[in-house]
Amino acid sequence: MPPLIALRERGAVSEVIVVDDASGEPSTQEAARRLGATVLALNKNAGPGAARNFGVRQSSGDILWFVDADVVAHPCGPDKIRAALAEDSIGAVFGSYDNLPPEKNFASTYKNLVHRFYHQRAKANSDSFWSGCGAVRRAAFLEVGGFEEARFGRPAVEDVELGYRLRIAGWKIRLSHDLLGTHLKRWTLVDVIRTDIFHRAVPWSNLILAGRGVNDDLNVSRSERLKAAAAWLWVVSAAILLASGITMSSALLSSAMTLALVALNAPLIAFFFRERGAWFSFRAFMFHQLYYLYSSATFLACMLRFHLSRGRGGAALAARAPAAVE
Repeated sequence: MPPLIALRERGAVSEVIVVDDASGEPSTQEAARRLGATVLALNKNAGPGAARNFGVRQSSGDILWFVDADVVAHPCGPDKIRAALAEDSIGAVFGSYDNLPPEKNFASTYKNLVHRFYHQRAKANSDSFWSGCGAVRRAAFLEVGGFEEARFGRPAVEDVELGYRLRIAGWKIRLSHDLLGTHLKRWTLVDVIRTDIFHRAVPWSNLILAGRGVNDDLNVSRSERLKAAAAWLWVVSAAILLASGITMSSALLSSAMTLALVALNAPLIAFFFRERGAWFSFRAFMFHQLYYLYSSATFLACMLRFHLSRGRGGAALAARAPAAVE
């Protein structure tokens, strides 16, 4: 928060609003007030979408800059946002994490760098939105009704869904590779898997099955879907190798699939290597294959439940709020 207060003091932003989503921690509110922020508090926990909507209603700016509580925005953020929104047709802009997370354990470093990799390589004209460090024109935000509170009572993909509605309304979304934030969160591998499945894959699958479509962007792009399929074929080839007693044909099949997997993921492997060296690169590459397996399996499970629900004549799964949604 201090960097945002400093930006306000020099006139780069007009106000800093902190919304406490019924955290039950008065010390947090008091610390924010001492720093000079306007502090708002919800009476009951309603989720990040509701908290952001509440903050917007109390704000006065024409550009709404959302920064997650565990993200430290870089001082150049306002300049990057104004540059990205120079065109009247652009309704929103978002950035990425930087490559210097303070938490140094494997899970935190992996999660931070994977996020950075996808956002830094993605196209500038995006079909999505990210509220960790992203800004929306007030007019565009109000036009589409803000974040959808009823569907997302907990952190999930409420920002992705907002981006979808902005695009449907005719607004463009820009991904600025220079709009950066430092992520402070400490992850464990259990946290990563749980978040990827229940806070990302499940609600995102529900959005897709509800007719929102699969955009060729970020981690649901065509190339990512191909890599997920390759990860499954790699596992199957390894299983054949073990079951066959390591015959020549099974060894060749497994070797070919391993080479194909490495080739498909070469940019990610090279990125990990440049950032953290060979040992981290190897571990991160292997864990990322596990990510492809459980994420794609989650989508298939959601799709199966969706079609079974429709077949029984019940309400479609995708039209309901996810039961477990970061």
